[in-house]
Amino acid sequence: MSGHSKFANIKHKKEKNDAAKGKIFTRIGREIAVAVKAGGPDPANNSTLRDIIAKAKAQNMPNDTIDRSIKKAAGSNDGVDYVSAIYEGYGPSGTAIIVETLTDNKNRTASNVRNCFSKGQGNIGTQGCVSFMFDKKGQIIIDKEECGMDADELMMLALDSGAEDFSDEEDSFEVLTDPDDFTAVREALEKEGIPMIEAEVTMIPQTYVDLSEEADIKNMRRILDFLDDDDDVQNVYHNWNEPDED
Repeated sequence: MSGHSKFANIKHKKEKNDAAKGKIFTRIGREIAVAVKAGGPDPANNSTLRDIIAKAKAQNMPNDTIDRSIKKAAGSNDGVDYVSAIYEGYGPSGTAIIVETLTDNKNRTASNVRNCFSKGQGNIGTQGCVSFMFDKKGQIIIDKEECGMDADELMMLALDSGAEDFSDEEDSFEVLTDPDDFTAVREALEKEGIPMIEAEVTMIPQTYVDLSEEADIKNMRRILDFLDDDDDVQNVYHNWNEPDED
């Protein structure tokens, strides 16, 4: 959700989320609906839709489920019009939190997000109050065990296709791009058959905050859990240096 080269956390989240795949697929389906409405149902002519499909595949969303979502969005006359709304605020000890939503009722969503913060002793701030602490980047994470390409060769492929940075971590490779170059880099890796466990434009904290008080950790987790349970919430980014969980 927010980690920078934290493959252990990503694996943990994926395993934890296996029990809630339906929720993840619903969120991706909503993103597909917005992308299809804005740019049409043909991925070849809709780069945003191509990126969402890649994200869906990284989350192991079945191809037929993706296709159904596209067809449903293309033929939908249900009148539901999702709009994007972003909220920024603070968790315990000044931790920064950004919440991205897609909603058909902004008043409901604003109230719900505010309540999620309140339940963990946090508070909503003004637009821009914490986003300056993050960099918007394309992020691709590759499991070393699943990747057959040599690290140097993979690095050159990524950089030659427009990536800004390449990191060789203990059990993963991380590729960072400018958001405008993300699609080109992702497609270059995809063309070479590189398996991606994360592939999306995200918000990466410039620095991380450690929480040492048990009450702060509990409250931060409450905020994140309540936000995760909200159907309108698409993505949550934060700068808490979340400890690995066994």
